[in-house]
Amino acid sequence: MYTFDSRIRYSEVDSEGRLTMASLINYFQDCSTFQSEDLGLGVAQLKERHLVWVLSSWQIVAERYPKLCETVRIGTLPYSMKAFLGYRNFVMLDEKGEYLAKAHSIWSLLDTETGHPVSIPDDIYSAYPMEEKIDMEYAPRKIRVPEGGRREEALTVKKFHLDTNHHVNNQKFLEIAMCFLPEGAGIRQVRAEYKKQAFLNDVLYPRVIEEDKVVVVSLEDADGGAYMIAEFTMQ
Repeated sequence: MYTFDSRIRYSEVDSEGRLTMASLINYFQDCSTFQSEDLGLGVAQLKERHLVWVLSSWQIVAERYPKLCETVRIGTLPYSMKAFLGYRNFVMLDEKGEYLAKAHSIWSLLDTETGHPVSIPDDIYSAYPMEEKIDMEYAPRKIRVPEGGRREEALTVKKFHLDTNHHVNNQKFLEIAMCFLPEGAGIRQVRAEYKKQAFLNDVLYPRVIEEDKVVVVSLEDADGGAYMIAEFTMQ
């Protein structure tokens, strides 16, 4: 497993001094980026080849949110690559090596010139050491979106939502969706399904459905087509 150590920063915690889910996602995203950069298959190298990894789905389970200044270890491992899909786990551990969070993700390799998926080249496949996937309860990739719900005010994609691929970053999508959760609610699990990319000045129309301890947020276009669907299971 590829790992790096860190310490929870003030800029990463909520009003109670604990790591936010948004910051946890950033740690995971950074971890896989560090691994790719160290293997010589980072952002710049893929850009030269007109390739990009785009996140298709997240499943993140939080056991405990670490506190301000707590030392943590973040890890990731790819366990399978098939056709144009890459499958990757993430973990965050405390100083005792106990799990703070576990995650599962599926990524698609795209040709940036066509926008279409492409088969993973042999050199990329061979560069990543495949490992056994971690022990967790794996949820389906597809998220059920109930009918109805409430409509929230539309919002326009701004420059700060974008990443190096010039589209809304996966974490920013979830950060937007988390704005519609009940006040003070703690997140036990996040599932996210990314349907299409959103770019500068695109307009997102949020639809929110609450069922017991589960909140589904669908960020949609004007015709009701989803950019991203997120399912939050509350503590």
